[in-house]
Amino acid sequence: MKSPLATRVHLMITFVLVTCGAVGGACLGFLLSGRLMALAFAGAAGLGAGIGARLSRRQVVALLRPAPAIPPVDGYAEGLADAALLCIATYQAAVFPLTPDGVTEEERRARRHIAYRISAYDGLPHPVQTSAAAALEAIDHGLDAERAEAAMKALGITVYDHRGGR
Repeated sequence: MKSPLATRVHLMITFVLVTCGAVGGACLGFLLSGRLMALAFAGAAGLGAGIGARLSRRQVVALLRPAPAIPPVDGYAEGLADAALLCIATYQAAVFPLTPDGVTEEERRARRHIAYRISAYDGLPHPVQTSAAAALEAIDHGLDAERAEAAMKALGITVYDHRGGR
């Protein structure tokens, strides 16, 4: 069985730390009192480094483990989805104006044309395209404002779900 890379790296780090600790302890013991003290200091320093590495194993392996992959963000598609939502919302405001004579027929046609053009754009993600088509269908009937509002809410949720990096 092949152990994960993070575990192998930790094992190599532990080996180096224990070796350096033992050599450093041996040098210090030899300088202080001779061969017997060098052996005792080398054993104590190596054992201490090994115990410390063993106790910190879980944290070190978690630190060395690669982060999960984040899907790439397509900012262009996100911008198109936001623009489609905005254009369809302005078309909805033209079909269901707050005042009876608030929008001229020419303005309504222009907003409809723009909303349909951006909703049919190839760069727009497919789920947003289908949700936009449903919203445009509900708005085009122009009879039920609640149905159009529900379709716009669904479109907003679809656009939000399509955003990456959240």
